[in-house]
Amino acid sequence: MFKATLRFTVPLLLCWLPLLWIPAHAAIAISSARVWPAQDYTRLTLESKQAVRHNMFNLSNPERLVIDLEEVELGQSLNDLVKLVGSDDPYIKSVRVGRFKPGVVRLVLDLKSEAKPQLFVLKPVAEYGYRLVLDVYPAHPLDPLMALLDQKNGATTAASAAPVAATTSAPIASAANTSTEEQPLHPEDKAAQITSGPDKVEPPVASARQAEVRARTLIIAIDAGHGGEDPGAHGRHGSREKNVTLAIARKVKALIDDEPNMRGVLIRDGDYFIPLIGRVAKARKVNADLFVSIHADAFIKKTARGSSVFALSEHGATSAAARWLAKKENEADLIGGVNIAVKDVYLARTLLDLSQTATITDSMKLSKHVLNELGSINDLHRGRVEQAGFAVLKSPDIPSILVETAFISNPDEERRLNDKGYQMKMANAILGGIKRYFAQNPALSKQRLAQRE
Repeated sequence: MFKATLRFTVPLLLCWLPLLWIPAHAAIAISSARVWPAQDYTRLTLESKQAVRHNMFNLSNPERLVIDLEEVELGQSLNDLVKLVGSDDPYIKSVRVGRFKPGVVRLVLDLKSEAKPQLFVLKPVAEYGYRLVLDVYPAHPLDPLMALLDQKNGATTAASAAPVAATTSAPIASAANTSTEEQPLHPEDKAAQITSGPDKVEPPVASARQAEVRARTLIIAIDAGHGGEDPGAHGRHGSREKNVTLAIARKVKALIDDEPNMRGVLIRDGDYFIPLIGRVAKARKVNADLFVSIHADAFIKKTARGSSVFALSEHGATSAAARWLAKKENEADLIGGVNIAVKDVYLARTLLDLSQTATITDSMKLSKHVLNELGSINDLHRGRVEQAGFAVLKSPDIPSILVETAFISNPDEERRLNDKGYQMKMANAILGGIKRYFAQNPALSKQRLAQRE
């Protein structure tokens, strides 16, 4: 009886034996780790092919964040994470990584001050797999308007620094050492040309209304499109839209700051991501008179070329191309990564205004002036201002435009977009349109804290 039982049991055990060596859960590999420091917040991103289960808690005295990653492989990307946090990071002092217990890798972030962290997962989109994203916000955020006033008084120089993203995978182009690098401005660069051609005229003689305008500073919000996790469009020779737009935005700011009674505010001053509606909110917090979002378009055909200017539409897009572009630009939040679990009442209220007719009318006026100026230095993709539902233009009380400087997907225009001289021409054209707008539409309706000059 025993021999008969053994004769049936042994073959059965031999069949199951190989399965006993298979681990219950294969460890998840982190393919890339990235750190994006910025004045507003620091973002840490861990990318993988599978979603990572995680747990986070805070420790005080000293301030620390602890993140436990379950069933994650302690590989090169995680080990190199400690090298990615620089001494100039505003919020993170250092990072420690190690095996806490079987099946758990622990990250410990030593913080420079009390923080409000957000940890969330993004599903695969575009070129990215699953991303575990940690946003480290300050417990007491800096007020953008007060920062502007402090900068005006020389109390801070933080906005002049360009935060650089660090990564353990493919190198990320730095805004500080590529096309965003500033060169000394030539005298002819600083003198913005109003128009060219036979219709060139000087602005009208100052009226009493314009004299009143000069009693205060006009604030221009300059939004460099994309940034950080969201590179924007790619050129055929490796250019990234986020770097080109920041380079031009910085030049626009420099020219505006050289104008009497005008001040430029960069919505992002480095290589990091800001949600679309967050850009609108920042412009409103600094009481901006105008909002100019700068982009560099791309299309599947490399022959597409020319500059365009867009305004918001209340009644649908003015063309199929405008509708397509608005949809593509509005998807930036999916690529850049927004924590949709966070509900911000201020941001919700920003989009709640149901009567934007007057603002859109002013946006159209500004758009036409800028488009005319761009036509003097580049072909126009279309000879008229177009409209569509761009989320970044939905400020209820600030005239807002989106400038597509050129097609980065066109090799010839890509080359020019990376040329500092051409970037300065673009900046001069944008400023020329702004000056034309204010010459005909003095901004008198809003009194600013910036009057303290």
